[in-house]
Amino acid sequence: MRDTLIPGLTYRFEYKVPENKTVPHLYPEAPQFQVMPDVLATGFMVGLMEWTCIQLLEPHLDAGEGSLGTHVDFSHTAATPPGLTVTVDAEMTELRGPKATFVVKAHDGVDAISDGRHERFIVKWDRFNARVDDKRARLNG
Repeated sequence: MRDTLIPGLTYRFEYKVPENKTVPHLYPEAPQFQVMPDVLATGFMVGLMEWTCIQLLEPHLDAGEGSLGTHVDFSHTAATPPGLTVTVDAEMTELRGPKATFVVKAHDGVDAISDGRHERFIVKWDRFNARVDDKRARLNG
């Protein structure tokens, strides 16, 4: 990671919610989800919060580096129908070695829909992928 990665960095991301990010699309094979309302699914909202943090980190990482989410702690306090734009604001509040901590908030233009905390670890993809390949080999071995 580059020395430009410091606490206090912020990033804002806007995302217009499409129909395919609603609850019935989260696990189409789950009948319990199929009867739920067509609003932004919590699972997709969490991904959106993570995506914002990934984008915050990206310009401060070296070639071959990326990040992996290791902890999420988000509320989901209001329903967002498709067509509304969710604005996510992230701030990196701490960096301890490869662990980055963020405060993240989201609003859908009408209501605050989420806030919370997120942690990501910065990794070298070649090392990470080698560990995954090793795990796969042990499973199939």
